[in-house]
Amino acid sequence: MRYPSFSPTQWLAGIGLALVLSVGGLFMFQQPIHELMFNLTGEEETLPQISGFIQYLLTRLQPPLETADDVPVQYADVNPYGVNTFLQTEVEPAKREQAMRLISEAGIKWIRQEFTWEDIEIHGKGDFEDRRQKPYQSAWAKYDQIVDLADKYDLKIMARLSNPPTWTRAATETIGTFAPPDKLSDYGDFAAAVATRYQGRIAAYQIWNEPNIFPEWGYYPINAADYTALLKEGYTRVKQVDPQAIVVMGALAATIEIDRQRRYAPDGNVVSPGGLSDVLFLQQLYDAGAAPYFDVLAMQGYGLWSGPTDRRMQPRVLNFSRPLYIRDVMVRNGDAYKAIWLSELSWSALPPESGLPPLYGQVTLAQQARYTALAYQRMEQEWPWLGVGFYWFFKQADEREKVNNPQYYFRMMEPDFTPLPVYDALKQQSHQPPMIYAGFHAPDHWGVTYQGTWQTDSLMETPFGQVQATDQAGATLSFNFVGRRLELITPQSQGQIMVQLDQSAPMTLDLAANSRLLDNWLSDSHYIKITLSSGKINC
Repeated sequence: MRYPSFSPTQWLAGIGLALVLSVGGLFMFQQPIHELMFNLTGEEETLPQISGFIQYLLTRLQPPLETADDVPVQYADVNPYGVNTFLQTEVEPAKREQAMRLISEAGIKWIRQEFTWEDIEIHGKGDFEDRRQKPYQSAWAKYDQIVDLADKYDLKIMARLSNPPTWTRAATETIGTFAPPDKLSDYGDFAAAVATRYQGRIAAYQIWNEPNIFPEWGYYPINAADYTALLKEGYTRVKQVDPQAIVVMGALAATIEIDRQRRYAPDGNVVSPGGLSDVLFLQQLYDAGAAPYFDVLAMQGYGLWSGPTDRRMQPRVLNFSRPLYIRDVMVRNGDAYKAIWLSELSWSALPPESGLPPLYGQVTLAQQARYTALAYQRMEQEWPWLGVGFYWFFKQADEREKVNNPQYYFRMMEPDFTPLPVYDALKQQSHQPPMIYAGFHAPDHWGVTYQGTWQTDSLMETPFGQVQATDQAGATLSFNFVGRRLELITPQSQGQIMVQLDQSAPMTLDLAANSRLLDNWLSDSHYIKITLSSGKINC
């Protein structure tokens, strides 16, 4: 007689189901259990939580992802609060300023703003005059104002360079309005023109957007090698003009598509060339030699149908944990030292009465606000290799998309500047004292406060290639952190420092040649203040 055999997955599923049903029957409606299940599955309701928990258990059987949480990562320690803006569509300069003021008041420090190629170099190569209506004017005018406003309100810009004008392609009508130009040098010249005009004033440039899906690559089949060539052109031309600028890869669209072939309508016209999974496309980019041509990897970070605490890891399911897969590909390709930025993150507060299909998920306005705050908390607490998250989006100039595009309902404000709950939630979150969590952090981490005379010095043997240095007695650095241990890297330093933890009495330490390990503290959150007593400190 044969007995049926069961795989480990089947056994775990059975045990998990029994466990969930027994726990659910007794405790599911008690708040602590509900919160625990939400923190594993991102689900709010009981039955989805049970199903999600089983899925979570099954994902624990998968090989662990390589995320290299303990390595130094460039551009990960920047202020994480960002938002997408469409300031170029605001006709009135006063409204652009009102938007920037409100963004600044919310504690947001970054904007992702399109510097739209077809809106700047409109009529032909090297032609930067806008003659679409009289009176004619410089096509740079509104973008100049945007950069001026960013300076005024202490905001950093990531400029998205995309949307080519029709003159760059001979076959625009058949290959799509977002298709890349016929000559990559035309794109390079445009990128160089923007970087030259705003040298030192725009912090980061994003080279294209979502090259792994339709319609962002036009009707061309998705091709990692072709995008790598465009990325190389943009990176090289920007760096020639502004070596300090951060060059960001075009945001990878989170998708599970693997169809890169063209699809045709009955009339013979191309409907879509398909798309390619962000994970597969990224590996193809590395295979095509893209690694030297971006400083930061960008991807989209939508939660879609579950909350930001969804920890189920399934390659063909999209949720807020998607960056873990992308990070794994980066680490395995030797790019662990580069950060991921989320070019877009949000949840759709599509009202049921809109009648529109919930293509991007559907939450209430209250859930949208709560999920967004939790998303930033998770980014900071769990992902030391992730830098800025740009909320999608601040506002539209008008309500034209309200009745026919579910994307409209990601907004943070109405066109008339009426704030929605997510604006207030993000404002409250961003004004909390910054906290440093586990990881290998840069000396210019946004949560560190320096007082006294400090300067940035290059020191190539250090993990980040530079240090904050002072020889001024009494100069201090301070920050809040969570953890039991803190290692302060102090290369080529000499003298003494005073270290005060929370409300304890200060202790005096000699600066070691390489590092000083401060250990055996209790877990939870702490405040530390380090004062130079004598000598010089590099940290």
